[in-house]
Amino acid sequence: MADINYKTNPLHGLSLTNLLNEIVGHYGFEILYAYLNINCFKNNPSIESSVKFLKKSDWAREKVEGFYLYQYKNLPKASAEEFERPPRDRMVPEGDLPGEPAELDLEDAARLQEKRDIKTADFGRNRRR
Repeated sequence: MADINYKTNPLHGLSLTNLLNEIVGHYGFEILYAYLNINCFKNNPSIESSVKFLKKSDWAREKVEGFYLYQYKNLPKASAEEFERPPRDRMVPEGDLPGEPAELDLEDAARLQEKRDIKTADFGRNRRR
């Protein structure tokens, strides 16, 4: 495997605890639950319990790390090839610098959830055919 420089990825060297402190400090647990739909952000949320859960659950940790990159750090979306990799393993082109955190609100999260619900329902209907 070629020697790849991951240092352009904002997740490089960032602990899960520090990542959560940043995004919870900026957005709060309610917004994180609304956008990510991960129960550790809803039921009695704390940084410690969230870290414990996310360390055990790769799917949830990758979802949170993707949120960190593309909402909080506001980086351009990854290419299809890069998107296949976990967020910590993605190459971020050197010219793609982090921006200001995206403005997120509960109304927008509700619209997004409606879209996901419709897509899930359509997927289920199409699979039965």
